[in-house]
Amino acid sequence: MAINSINTNDGSFIALQNLAATNAALNATQDRISTGKKVAMPKDNGAIWAIAQNLRGASQSINAVKNSLDRAQSTVDVAMTAGTNVSDLLLQMKEKALAAADPALDTSSRTNLNEDFKVLRETVKKTIANADFNGSNMLRTNGVTVRGLANVAGTDTITVAAALLTFGGTINTLAGTATIGSNSSAAAVTTLAAVNTTISNVSTALARMGAQYRALVLHNSFMAKLQDNLDSGVGNLVDADLGRESARLQSLQSRQQLGVQATSIANQSTSALLGLFR
Repeated sequence: MAINSINTNDGSFIALQNLAATNAALNATQDRISTGKKVAMPKDNGAIWAIAQNLRGASQSINAVKNSLDRAQSTVDVAMTAGTNVSDLLLQMKEKALAAADPALDTSSRTNLNEDFKVLRETVKKTIANADFNGSNMLRTNGVTVRGLANVAGTDTITVAAALLTFGGTINTLAGTATIGSNSSAAAVTTLAAVNTTISNVSTALARMGAQYRALVLHNSFMAKLQDNLDSGVGNLVDADLGRESARLQSLQSRQQLGVQATSIANQSTSALLGLFR
């Protein structure tokens, strides 16, 4: 090939190739800086992008699990609050029944105690009936057993059993019409025994519910940490090191300017041949 030719300029070709490569690298760096990601699309790195997408899907699925656990916690919260109130009311009912069990008590006092007892009994009924969260009640007859999702596959749940505190049940052994009477201490003694049994049963049921609630809280906390770890894993795969990219940007901008100058110099070499013909 001719050393001096106006048809072929190898120097210009090489300079243009280098400039094109620099421009491509500069564009890629600017994309990483603007998006904050080194892998934003499949074209950047198909394998890493696919792995990151799977991790993102798992992280988003955890949101559904956490929402389910949050709803379960809220339902159990309401039930335990109402159950604790029922337990407190039962203690007051015990006090009234115990006072009425005194055989020396006069009829007027016994009648007043009985009226107080019935008010407390009806308050217990109202508390149980209104212990609803989003239409779910764990305390009344046919109360719901709460289940929260435990994994993203939907194949496992955490269960909190209902505690049926309605009158005449296995936990609340008091009859719905229970009184302590107003004529003698006999009715108060009988009712007092039922109140004591119910207090013990309610305490046991609420303690069991509290332990199961704790499982919901612990698993919800674990799922939040797991989601954080997944998000961090995605970031490790796709996020750009902006400090390094900034330094790289400065370098490529300098190379681009030098490439433009090199191309200009290479293009001037052919015009120098004209001087030979003067």
